[in-house]
Amino acid sequence: MHVPADRGRRLTAAACLALTLAQPVPVMAGPAEPLVNTPDGKDDFYCAQRKLGYWFYCAKPKPPEAAAAVAPAQSAATQLDAITTELRELKAKAILEPTPANVTTYIRFQREQLDRASLFSDVWQRAIWQDPDLDYTLQRPVSTLGKRQWQDSRSAERNAVMASLNQRYGLFYFFAQSCAACEVMSPIVQGVANTWHIEVRAISTDGGPSRHFPTYTVETNQRSRMGLEPKVTPAVVLWDAAKSQAVPIGYGVMSADELQDRIYLLTSKEAGRDY
Repeated sequence: MHVPADRGRRLTAAACLALTLAQPVPVMAGPAEPLVNTPDGKDDFYCAQRKLGYWFYCAKPKPPEAAAAVAPAQSAATQLDAITTELRELKAKAILEPTPANVTTYIRFQREQLDRASLFSDVWQRAIWQDPDLDYTLQRPVSTLGKRQWQDSRSAERNAVMASLNQRYGLFYFFAQSCAACEVMSPIVQGVANTWHIEVRAISTDGGPSRHFPTYTVETNQRSRMGLEPKVTPAVVLWDAAKSQAVPIGYGVMSADELQDRIYLLTSKEAGRDY
């Protein structure tokens, strides 16, 4: 039977294919190598030759390096406490075991702290010189010349206050005939009152007279009503007519300057403003 040439070729190719498929497939002895990188291995062609990198699991990313532990810095107060403790320990050791080495160690360490204190004192003084807000001597001079000028200015200001005091204030003066201190204080109160024309109401606590205040009044519980210590004489009290309020000035003997300074401060300066 005659078969055309193209059909013959097709039949031949089909026969060859059938023979190929009919052959047995060899069984692999072990598991196949992975074609991509894994934590256990990598394919040489897929990873090494093509150089795909760790984005295709061909190389493990390096783990981040653990940051070195940094000890926290000690506070200044902690360091100062440590220095104090060491100084005390060295001193105690030098006293209890006074060997040349122990005494020398203590002296050297103590000298280091003295130098540190001297440096601090020097810087402190320089800072005050250069910042007038920190210089207290501008308010209260300590030099002879500055102090004299401050006292003159203070006296002028005090005198101005005392000159106008009688428009609002008067004085209560409590004394006793049997009180020796009252004999010293009475002329002082009288002199200050006469200088500034301040009215004084003298009150005898025991009923006895006073040669400096002949027009005295015998006490009838005035001190208790004013909130004063009832058993202490002499006592000077400023009376504020505007507020109907007693302002205790002091007890016992005071000089004229001290009496005037107290009156000046209590009537014209708020607490804390003069210091």
